[in-house]
Amino acid sequence: QVQLVESGGGLVQAGGSLRLSCAASGGTFSRLGMGWFRQAPGKEREFVAVISRSGGYTYYGDSVQGRFTVSRDNAKNMVFLQMSNLKSEDTAIYYCAMNTDRSNPLSSRAQDFDYWGQGTQVTVSS
Repeated sequence: QVQLVESGGGLVQAGGSLRLSCAASGGTFSRLGMGWFRQAPGKEREFVAVISRSGGYTYYGDSVQGRFTVSRDNAKNMVFLQMSNLKSEDTAIYYCAMNTDRSNPLSSRAQDFDYWGQGTQVTVSS
């Protein structure tokens, strides 16, 4: 059974940085695309970033492009989200997710991700 556990969230001032981590277990991690999504209170879940199986390809949501970087360590079954120049509008619960559709590993659609972590709260104070 696949388990995803996020960590690294917290409170940070605007302009600051945070690094989120996601530890995966129970799946063929190195063969699957991994993504990050976020959800702010009263808003729909939003795509943040996705990374291909090897880590060679990445894709970002428009609102985080140039500020966030997704990476992975297949040897450790982990995926990371480095967030820089944080803004108050980045405040949300951040979720790690696993895409088991090997034909579309760079999908940005939440419905293509089968497994989700419990989320980690990121709060950016202005």
